[in-house]
Amino acid sequence: MFITTLIFLFALTIIYNIAHDPLSVSVGFSIIGGLITCKLVPEFKESFIKAKLTGKDLAKDDKEPPIPECMGVICATVYLVCMFFFIPFPFMEWFSGKGKISQSEEFHAPTFPHHKLGEFLAAMLSLQSMTFLGFADDIFDIRWRHKLFLPAIASIPILMVYYVNFGVTHIVVPIPLRFIFGRIIDLGFLYYVYMSMMAIFCTNSINILAGINGVEIGQSLVIACSIAINDFLFLNDADPAVEAHLFSLYFILPFIGVSFGLIIYNWYPSEVFVGDTYCYFAGMTFAVVGILSHFSKTVLLFFIPQIFNFIYSCPQLFRLIDCPRHRLPRFNPSENKLEYSRVKMQKPLKKPASFVLDLFELLRLVKVDKGETSIEVNNFTLMNLLLLKIGPLHERTLAILVVVIQILASCLSFYIRYHLVHFFYEVV
Repeated sequence: MFITTLIFLFALTIIYNIAHDPLSVSVGFSIIGGLITCKLVPEFKESFIKAKLTGKDLAKDDKEPPIPECMGVICATVYLVCMFFFIPFPFMEWFSGKGKISQSEEFHAPTFPHHKLGEFLAAMLSLQSMTFLGFADDIFDIRWRHKLFLPAIASIPILMVYYVNFGVTHIVVPIPLRFIFGRIIDLGFLYYVYMSMMAIFCTNSINILAGINGVEIGQSLVIACSIAINDFLFLNDADPAVEAHLFSLYFILPFIGVSFGLIIYNWYPSEVFVGDTYCYFAGMTFAVVGILSHFSKTVLLFFIPQIFNFIYSCPQLFRLIDCPRHRLPRFNPSENKLEYSRVKMQKPLKKPASFVLDLFELLRLVKVDKGETSIEVNNFTLMNLLLLKIGPLHERTLAILVVVIQILASCLSFYIRYHLVHFFYEVV
């Protein structure tokens, strides 16, 4: 407790003494947000249990007591409060009368950057909306076909701000395709569809790659740290993108702080569940910085494991293959390990299902057990695939393996972004 208090006071000192440096203030709020989250989660456990906001750990023994669920709402709320307090700091130079003056404003008062404030407020509104919708999903268990488009609704504020402040809808075509499409393509309305689809993917892809202790926050922390590292690479006064990457850091650093505060209780053996609220909150945070900081392609590069998991899951998500309610690995109590879970389908299979199974079996992505009247196949998720290839693993080991894969994927993403990119674009 004494050490925690010292760290908290240190963070407040940073904010007070370096109020003119928004990035340092953001670091201070990140520390404070993490400490507050770490403090509030255990205090609200009993309240959530009394409200019957609990879940059963399907990867544990049946005798395990119910675990508080939806704790992602605590993390998201602390984040939002920290961000609300942070909003004035990027504009301190205008409050103190030292705003930057352009040549056209040389004999006038400096113009307050309303467009920049609009970006902040729109981003906050989208994050707040997504947190609310995620919590509603945890409470009412909204069906997939309905909740799939919730992120698109929550992304409307940032799309409106993008339209008003930027309105750029053209893209630079990769070099290998320019002989077909030319150098520039104006997508028009389709560009906003793309950004909305990005919000849908970022939120749901984290929700799909979930089900064991710590894996939701673990993958999100790796993605967030990767985005932060990428942002720091651009913090050069001569770089025209410095403002965009500072904006990204203002949102990512507090997210890292509160996520660290929550993962302490969500890592194996989990004391709390984060729920869909955290998955939606995390995904929308990544979508916000990707869209408003203008590096959505780079953000998507950090989602390589999620993209693979989504593509691999498509046959079940689109009902070509039977999809059970829970596709998480199966717990073997005799060995205290997780094994890949399976789904049983009755013969005869429809042609699309047979084609998918034959293709995936050829690629060695599934194990098919054929009986006289039925077929059993492993569920199409990355974690089940890992268990299929490696064998039964302890839950903590599997969670660590997923996080390690996410880290390796981020390293690959940086290599693609800063080395292989020369094969596709002239400017890095």
